Amino acid sequence: MKAQPPASHFIDGEYVEDIDGTAFDSIYPATGEVIARLHAATPGIVEKAIAAAKRAQPEWAAMSPTARGRILKRAAEIMRERNRELSELETLDTGKPIQETIVADPTSGADAFEFFGGVAAAALNGDYIPLGGDFAFTKRVPLGVCVGIGAWNYPQQIACWKGAPALVAGNAMVFKPSENTPLGALKIAEILHEAGLPKGLYNVIQGDRTTGPLLVNHKDVAKVSLTGSVETGRKVAGAAAAQLKHVTMELGGKSPLIVFDDADLESAIGGAMLGNFYSTGQVCSNGTRVFVQKGIKDKFLSRLKERTEKIVIGDPMDEATQLGPMVSRAQLDKVFSYIEKGKAEGATLLTGGGIPNSVPSEGTYIQPTVFADVTDEMTIAREEIFGPVMCVLDFEREDEVIARANGSEFGLSAGVFTSDLTRAHRVVDQLEAGTLWINTYNLAPVEVPFGGSKQSGFGRENSLAALNHYTELKSVYVAMGKVESPY
Repeated sequence: MKAQPPASHFIDGEYVEDIDGTAFDSIYPATGEVIARLHAATPGIVEKAIAAAKRAQPEWAAMSPTARGRILKRAAEIMRERNRELSELETLDTGKPIQETIVADPTSGADAFEFFGGVAAAALNGDYIPLGGDFAFTKRVPLGVCVGIGAWNYPQQIACWKGAPALVAGNAMVFKPSENTPLGALKIAEILHEAGLPKGLYNVIQGDRTTGPLLVNHKDVAKVSLTGSVETGRKVAGAAAAQLKHVTMELGGKSPLIVFDDADLESAIGGAMLGNFYSTGQVCSNGTRVFVQKGIKDKFLSRLKERTEKIVIGDPMDEATQLGPMVSRAQLDKVFSYIEKGKAEGATLLTGGGIPNSVPSEGTYIQPTVFADVTDEMTIAREEIFGPVMCVLDFEREDEVIARANGSEFGLSAGVFTSDLTRAHRVVDQLEAGTLWINTYNLAPVEVPFGGSKQSGFGRENSLAALNHYTELKSVYVAMGKVESPY
């Protein structure tokens, strides 16, 4: 099973290789098989990509938003036509089941291209400001060269979520995918150029933690958009701030999901499972602290255990498989270490916690895991695990659970399950998070802003709000008479 691209990088409309860059393997997590070998970007590759973007951007910015949007909409059409092919590549890249990637990965990327391509003409307008005889107007102008740094959990989606608003606003982009999932972004670049994107506007370069600083600190880069961990976000945001660059930080979380005793039990359990086990738990917005009101705790845990143990684990290319492997051996080991901490600190292991039966030993599989009787001070309740590990905590009162839910440095997401919509709105208004759900969890349509608060980052992906982060406002005062001066 191979997925070797023509070369490691896509720059100025074509594949480019530089074998002086450090070689690394792309591993299929289900079997441990090497499916591609690539090279990290050398400083020369970084310079080449940024130079191409800088050269191409002014002419692109001079085009009408409608013309730019037309290309993005064509890219969306191509992605949908090739959804199966792109989904299989995403599964090879990440290990996520084809059942999931075929409905959630390339399709969400195509949605981003379609949405931003369609709203460009109206959303990039400015305002007219009457000032008596004089007047002023504002206009949104592109920033220039933008850098996108992706995470490994949704490589194609992130490449599109960052690329679509940047491009339609008139910017150029240099995108660096995670070294764990290097393949999907290259295909996105191919499709954009097939759709008519001029050369140099969307470049993809490979790399690791040494590559990011070369991009972030480059004098010709105007903006950095990162999806990653809080630790990485602090470093990137600090470096960008030192040069007054624009930044968007979509970082990690330890999000609360609150289940009141009047909630629809099956829906609440389904939401909790989607918010912990989808993508093998590798989703930044996951509701990994599930607060269950004590009146329904026993019923909730009993049914949760039953449903969790029916999850189908296996070959990600089999459409019956519901849970695939972790993305890498290092991530698997990290998750197992948290499971051991949970046991040691006194949480009750309700189900899971080990390696599934009948999976390849070379694969990075883990059972979906649920801990009950978790308390706020436990490590597994405070730190982001980024794996299929659900922590269930008890609560009694509304005011109590709100305070505990907010007792975290993170503020990415939160959810509430209740049949009392007045209470639902009252609670979400008090929860400290950027993205919240009522009676569902983890839905992220492109029309809705997505992002966090506190240590989970700032700025927003998706929706019209994203365009504000890829443009800056220019104000123009127009005098209609002669200048009156006392001098």
